[in-house]
Amino acid sequence: MFSGIHEDVRPQLEMLEIDRNRPLVITDADEVLFNFMVGLEDFLETRELFFDWASFALTGNIRRISNKQPIEQQEVWDLLSDFFDQRCAVLPAVEGAAEGLASLSKHAQVVVLSNVPPKYAAKRLEGLKDKGMDFPLIANVGSKGEVVRYLTRDLKASAYFIDDIPHNHSSVNQHAAHVHRLHYIADDRLSKLLGPAEHCHTRLYGWPDICAHIIRHIETGEY
Repeated sequence: MFSGIHEDVRPQLEMLEIDRNRPLVITDADEVLFNFMVGLEDFLETRELFFDWASFALTGNIRRISNKQPIEQQEVWDLLSDFFDQRCAVLPAVEGAAEGLASLSKHAQVVVLSNVPPKYAAKRLEGLKDKGMDFPLIANVGSKGEVVRYLTRDLKASAYFIDDIPHNHSSVNQHAAHVHRLHYIADDRLSKLLGPAEHCHTRLYGWPDICAHIIRHIETGEY
């Protein structure tokens, strides 16, 4: 059971206390709470690289300024590791995110489920606290479906999942279909490259709408 949960994630889950009688909001961080692409573009400039906005993917779109050629996959991974190390704690917050989570926390528990590498979890927490979003963090590895199923096991109230990546919605649909899935991409440029995730319940475009959607369901049972 829960065999797909990475060994570095299990201890984090075991330490987390979930009230089984209270609604639960599980939210991603990058491009949901933090302006990942704004921070990444600034970081790329320091490496004489740029993002060409041809598609939603990072691989193939990070290119050298000198010759416009994309960098290789291993370089992308190394670059992202350096990016999280240097910028994770100082990324700008998405407009309305802190206020939105504060509002939701009056109605539900909030957990941040981020695929930041676990070795940078402390820096992600620092960024969350600095931006007024001091909520429990799970630094995940891999797909999110089984982690969401673990978090919502035996939950007697409603649960909500907010993420920008379509395959995360598919994973949650596969492993925890009972969770209501909201697709949100904060960066307008990135948002325009992608339609609603196939396995989301709804696509939303700002924190006021996200809050209203979730609170309405908690209070009335309707979306």
